[in-house]
Amino acid sequence: MSKTSTSYREGLVKDLANPEEAAAYLNAALEEGSQEVFLLALRDIAETKGMARLSKKAHLNRESMYRMLSGKGNPQLSSLASILKSAGLRLAVEVSEPKVA
Repeated sequence: MSKTSTSYREGLVKDLANPEEAAAYLNAALEEGSQEVFLLALRDIAETKGMARLSKKAHLNRESMYRMLSGKGNPQLSSLASILKSAGLRLAVEVSEPKVA
């Protein structure tokens, strides 16, 4: 692995350890509008926190969690909420910006 990609990954891990940064990372992934992008971003956070530790805390099978957080994953809302809660995050709904007439 090249030094550049290692530095990027190390920086990402450091950033995602901060809950505010992790939330911003997931919100940016949501803005992309792709479930795949969001799930892969959540997987980055889960790996930063420790996939095995997080899966235990979320009461999910580790192997299932890896599949769930793949680009082709399709987790149930309850599983997604459990993973987020275990990572110190939560789901929220906000009002979209009003349309200007």
